[in-house]
Amino acid sequence: MTGHLKLIALAAFGCLIAAGSVRGQAGPGEGPHAKVTLVSETVSVTPGQKLRLALREEIQPGWHTYWVNPGDSGLPTAIDWSLPPGFAASPIAWPTPQRIPYGPLVSYGYEHEVMLPVTVDIPAGLEAGSSVALTGHASWLVCADVCVPEESDVKLVLPVAPGPAAPDPRWTTAFAELQERLPTANPFPTVITANADSIQIRIETGDAGKLRDIMFFPADEGVVDNDTPPRASTGRDGIEVALARSGPKTKPVTSLHGVLAFRDTSTGEAGVRRSIEISAPVSPGAASATSPARIAGLGLVEALLLALAGGIVLNLMPCVLPVLSIKALSLIKHAQGARREVRLQGLAYGAGVLVSFGLVGGTLIAFRAAGAEIGWGFQLQSPIFLTIMIYVLFAVGLSLSGVFSFGDGLAGLGSGLAARKGYSGSFFTGALATLVATPCTAPFMAAAIGFAITQPWYVSLAVFEAIGAGLALPYLVLSFSPGARRLLPKPGAWMNGFKQLLAFPVYGTAVWLAFVLASEAGSIGIAAALSGLVLIAFAAWLYEAVRLGTGRARVLGLAASAIAVIAALALAKIPGENGGSAVVPETASTGGAGWQPFSGARLAALRAEGRPVFIDFTADWCITCKVNERVALNDPAVKQAFDAAGVATLRGDWTLRDGEITRVLEANGRGGVPLYLYYPASKDAAPVVLPQILTADAVVKTVRGG
Repeated sequence: MTGHLKLIALAAFGCLIAAGSVRGQAGPGEGPHAKVTLVSETVSVTPGQKLRLALREEIQPGWHTYWVNPGDSGLPTAIDWSLPPGFAASPIAWPTPQRIPYGPLVSYGYEHEVMLPVTVDIPAGLEAGSSVALTGHASWLVCADVCVPEESDVKLVLPVAPGPAAPDPRWTTAFAELQERLPTANPFPTVITANADSIQIRIETGDAGKLRDIMFFPADEGVVDNDTPPRASTGRDGIEVALARSGPKTKPVTSLHGVLAFRDTSTGEAGVRRSIEISAPVSPGAASATSPARIAGLGLVEALLLALAGGIVLNLMPCVLPVLSIKALSLIKHAQGARREVRLQGLAYGAGVLVSFGLVGGTLIAFRAAGAEIGWGFQLQSPIFLTIMIYVLFAVGLSLSGVFSFGDGLAGLGSGLAARKGYSGSFFTGALATLVATPCTAPFMAAAIGFAITQPWYVSLAVFEAIGAGLALPYLVLSFSPGARRLLPKPGAWMNGFKQLLAFPVYGTAVWLAFVLASEAGSIGIAAALSGLVLIAFAAWLYEAVRLGTGRARVLGLAASAIAVIAALALAKIPGENGGSAVVPETASTGGAGWQPFSGARLAALRAEGRPVFIDFTADWCITCKVNERVALNDPAVKQAFDAAGVATLRGDWTLRDGEITRVLEANGRGGVPLYLYYPASKDAAPVVLPQILTADAVVKTVRGG
């Protein structure tokens, strides 16, 4: 809107207020177009605690009230409190508004009904059994074709309770819906730039392809041209919003504050309404189009080198070592043989690793291109996949224990398919090593995977294959280096006992996966998997009993063994009792002593209180996460540092798929867990990203500001 038109519109609006004010003087108290009442979230107050109130506005159809920034016209609702001594009320926490156009004007406000929340500090010296009266004077402007200023005295009397206050059942649903309308803290890196005509906002949410109806509401008046709708675009890296500037174009814009609202359709076609607070300094120039990984200075060459190094370190992770030990035993057997045979065994193993990494990476890329919010280790978020992996590892363990045998190879279950001296067994071992490696995130891998998921498919696939190359590299070096092979022990009778010993870490890996399955599928899911293991054991025993036989008995035995395996696979489909959502116990957080489930709303509330926040993004299938919890997060020195600084601790459980957590991971340049973020007490401070391999000293130093 041009300056002259806006002056004319505002002058007309002033006339409407003047005309409507005559009607507004009909009498004090409840106005004819909006009714206000003061309501409480609880039925009583507790000394020394906070009380959550809300001014409830019931607005007549066709009329509206206003947000903190009313837009081109209007006035926000205000409350003038008259509280007892020692009480203190916070400013109104404004729910996300809607855009209300009227002729040449655009306002931001509310229609039908809105709850405007306020937090009241209750003094500690109140006497239990007494009551307190909370009073105030509310004033608001309600508009349709005309605008009417209205006002009302509001009052609420509540008893003082000695213990925790119970929720008021009359308003439980209303306060829950209100919480969903309140904008949460922005967990994503945000860059805001401005030129003479526009302001550009870039929010690194990760893949934002499932976000719809993006709208920005400026909290600052006179900065954004309200009449020009924001131009929003989404991509694999995040959201870009372009706003038209208002006011003198020569006046610099130093900061921007507001709310970004959108509909997240990753949960279904209807989606969920969400909003985040935007508050950041503004720099001149055009918005950067780089991804989070490139903002961190990471390019393709660096990502490939990090991926290769991370793959090499994967060989030392506890989830991979049992499988690699099996292959190492096979290498010892062949080490004294022909050089060509040893090299072909190594190449077959490497091919199994690279093909499997290509399949896992390709599936991840395809799902993300289709709009799925998933990351590294996504297959471990499927109870069916977990159950099948438990079956496979259990079968490998039975083979190592001598319960049954597929030929003479030592490379595991797949060696039974060998047509060329066990090469397919080596290939299978590489595939199995890949599948059990995906829950692990080794050093160097996090940045590489975070880079990969923001890039075109061919770049992503190259990074994933580089991890696979690193995983296969030590075995390939042994296969192609006679000098390295001379360091291996000589084959002998000891190998049979060692082979049987290796079965136990394989069983242990299956038990670990069963623990993960229990958290995803509950007692019914784990019972179905254990029943499947009985069928797998029966199938293996029966197969071994009849495989060298002849005639009808062999055919019937093999058929019964196959039926048992099919029945076990059918049991893998039984849904868990948790209905597909992991259960995270909600624990009280007192001075940082307990862990609360992560959510954007909880993070926003804690940061609004001025508390520092530590977030642990983890998953039950992440070995690195569990080691970090034991070594660092459960360390007494860390707990003491949290308590001393009043740190609130949140835990984001990614055991099952969670779109909100996925976007936070991507926004911080990660494609999977673990991720550790520390938010200092300052509301505007950016989070500190802690190392992937965590130590107690690193956590303590970060909390203390070192």
